[in-house]
Amino acid sequence: MYGIVNKAIEELVKENFGEDKWQIILEKSGIDAEFFISNEPYDDDITFKLAMTISSEMNMSLRDVLIAFGEWWILKTAKERYGYLLASGGNNFRDFIINLPIFHNRIIMMYPKLSPPEFKVTDIQEQDLKLHYISTRKGLSDFVYGLISGLGKFYQTETNIEYLESKEAPGTYDIFRISWK
Repeated sequence: MYGIVNKAIEELVKENFGEDKWQIILEKSGIDAEFFISNEPYDDDITFKLAMTISSEMNMSLRDVLIAFGEWWILKTAKERYGYLLASGGNNFRDFIINLPIFHNRIIMMYPKLSPPEFKVTDIQEQDLKLHYISTRKGLSDFVYGLISGLGKFYQTETNIEYLESKEAPGTYDIFRISWK
């Protein structure tokens, strides 16, 4: 993952729990990094170690950490740094989710070494659809759940997100039913 991801995790911890807590998490994770460079790729293990250490240190489930980070990513990181990209995704929650399959095409231009997930949208109704999340990375379904929840908050739309299916092989494949009011 790119450094922007790890940097966003750092910002989440610092803003909510303080600099001292971040230093404890960094030390306990065993990661030897004074800072993360946003546009440099890092091993995925760094991100997972940070999330697991936050889970342990803050006495939160890993699921809760990943969901909180997904929401943070949308409401803080993406909104502040990539607001123009969020705006280009659609005028409302429904349009953004429907356009999600092509969203990473824009991001690849900024981060050429990115290995983005694939999204497919099916069973589109007026206030309901299925979102298929396909990735070579395991363990990020809860992060995606948080992203969707964050998008709902970004668009001030009450959402309901439900896991329908999860498959581990040959790659991570999850299906969410998303409804909104």
